[in-house]
Amino acid sequence: MRVGLHALGIGTGAVREVIDGVAAAAERNGFATLWAGEHVVMVDHSESRYPYSDDGRIAVPAVADWLDPLIGLSFAAAATSTIELATGVLLLPEHNPVLVAKQAATLDRLSGGRLTLGIGVGWSKEEFDALGVPFQRRGARTLQYVAAMRELWREDIASFDGDFVSFDSIRVNPKPVRDRRIPIVFGGNSDAALRRVASVGDGWYGFNLAGPDEVADRIAFLRSACAESERDFGALRVAVAMQEADPASAAELAALGVTELVVVESPPEKASDAGEWVDALADRWMADGVEGLS
Repeated sequence: MRVGLHALGIGTGAVREVIDGVAAAAERNGFATLWAGEHVVMVDHSESRYPYSDDGRIAVPAVADWLDPLIGLSFAAAATSTIELATGVLLLPEHNPVLVAKQAATLDRLSGGRLTLGIGVGWSKEEFDALGVPFQRRGARTLQYVAAMRELWREDIASFDGDFVSFDSIRVNPKPVRDRRIPIVFGGNSDAALRRVASVGDGWYGFNLAGPDEVADRIAFLRSACAESERDFGALRVAVAMQEADPASAAELAALGVTELVVVESPPEKASDAGEWVDALADRWMADGVEGLS
């Protein structure tokens, strides 16, 4: 069971010195991945329902600093050499896919092939409205953007013709380090999100799940969707973050097929405290019997 850390990019985790300290300490302690999420826009009073809480409201205050995840992770990459990096998640339909393909490949190249691109379709209509992107059909837009980006990474001269993106005979460099691919994992806990994982994803990032029972339910659905799509569930990266992260549940989660348990925490305000804070997190997980921090 790998253990990841989702702590960078928001609030205290948006401070350069804290990023440096947390990233270096996480690598030293053997955490597998540094995760960072995204919202381009926040609003004070949202009519859109946040899908990862019972009350439909996001816990992050609208006034909080929230870094662009690819830029924020580039600083984490510069402070480390081996720990993996993952967007958790980047809201792909809000972006130009040609630009995201280039930005992601740039970070992958500069980090030595350490990037996983976690993506989601988004839930905030206010955010889409502010960016001038249609909220409707965002799932279909996301799937087409994924296909277009993979074409750009794979081909020296790429062409694509779709409803949402098209280009003809263009070059986008650099290429990703690992066989011209960047792993793409989908966020979202809904049936539709898991069907997207099964159809085209390299993995799933389940976020803010209530506990092992909900993880088991969602993985059962994902296994069924993989069978329908003739995909091998065992080839997927399955990362989950739970509302009540409990190291004692690691063995149960691993038996379900979870490959990475992601700890979601906010780092301390002082950069000088970052190292000890990460050390304490690692001590807790190791002391409670979670093996294989890697």
